[in-house]
Amino acid sequence: MQRRLSAGVRAGAALGAAVLLLTTACSGGGKDEGVTVGEKADAQAPQVTIDPGDGDVKARPEKGVTVTAAGGTLDKVTVTLKGRPVAGKMADDKTRWRSRTLRPGARYQVTAVATSPEGKSTTVNSTFATHKAPQELRIADVTPSSNEKVGVGMPIIVTFNRAVANKKAVERVLDVKSTKPATGAWHWQNDTTVIFRTKNDEYWKPNQKVMFRARLAGVKTGKGTYGVADFKRGFRIGDAHMTIISTKTKKAVAKENGKTVRTWPISAGRGGRVVNGVDVYLTAGGVHLTMGKENPAIMTSEWMGVDPDDKENGGYKEVIPWAVRISASGEYVHEMASTVWAQGRQNVSHGCINSPPKDARWFYNWSYRGDPVDVIHSKRKLEPFNGWSYYEMPWNRWVKGSALDRTVTTG
Repeated sequence: MQRRLSAGVRAGAALGAAVLLLTTACSGGGKDEGVTVGEKADAQAPQVTIDPGDGDVKARPEKGVTVTAAGGTLDKVTVTLKGRPVAGKMADDKTRWRSRTLRPGARYQVTAVATSPEGKSTTVNSTFATHKAPQELRIADVTPSSNEKVGVGMPIIVTFNRAVANKKAVERVLDVKSTKPATGAWHWQNDTTVIFRTKNDEYWKPNQKVMFRARLAGVKTGKGTYGVADFKRGFRIGDAHMTIISTKTKKAVAKENGKTVRTWPISAGRGGRVVNGVDVYLTAGGVHLTMGKENPAIMTSEWMGVDPDDKENGGYKEVIPWAVRISASGEYVHEMASTVWAQGRQNVSHGCINSPPKDARWFYNWSYRGDPVDVIHSKRKLEPFNGWSYYEMPWNRWVKGSALDRTVTTG
């Protein structure tokens, strides 16, 4: 069955300026066949084919649009969705143009112009629609926040609204660009969460911009499941903050862009409570990242399964000011006026970093989310997914968590 198509072919003689309007035709009406123009019009005019064809209402989003020219080269290809252009790539010989994936359940318009060596041109127009997605994959959340100023260790955490079956297809369309180049990699924490971080000990370079893009629309991510929308998020890297905390010397040293800007006495976890083989009263040793701020924070013993009212079993509930979280298991750098006597001398906390009021307040105001906090000399090891402690995973293992098993250069 033939479909009706409106297109024009203009032919110019070498010594004249006459314009001949030629009738165009569709190729056969098969499902995967496209629009072809030129073969019945003028032997010297180029033949142009558009796939999907004009009038198609069930085009596959993952295939995109392909435009080819025979007997000439493509001068211009325009694909639009609601008047907005769709990205694509022209072949080096200009005989083929292919778009990116397309949004499901959307209507597209295509215009293509080709010219033969003899100078004759063919113009083709086509309109088609992609089929709707039976199941939609969307980005539900991204950390950090839009335009947030963050620390040099800041990860990009992407959470999807449903499990991702084809992780390779999704990871291919995740793009990270930074003003100053960095080497990083994606790592799938589970079927709905993928995390980007830079290489161990390198971090982001300070004072620059980072842009994350997910060209997800039209990507087939599983049976009957398509990405339905792109996503973009920009953020800023601030000064390079690094804090080193020794549970042995009981001192914190804060550095900004490599220069020490403050030191203060601390009291770390005292130890002595073992749960599932782990002494949960010890501050975990390793590279933490600051995750957020609370003023005040409500801290209770419920995290270790102890009722706050059960004082004999170590129960507690306290309201703590100027608290900066550094792990998911309840570790903070925070004010503790009641243990000033021990700070710099003795470890007495339940695992947090107790600090003098003025120093805790300073750290709270100074720090960004994503600042590295390296706790040294502790007998307890920080696990790689205890909060944002991703730098505790060896780099080769982190890269293996990429569906594509590859590193990414962001510059």
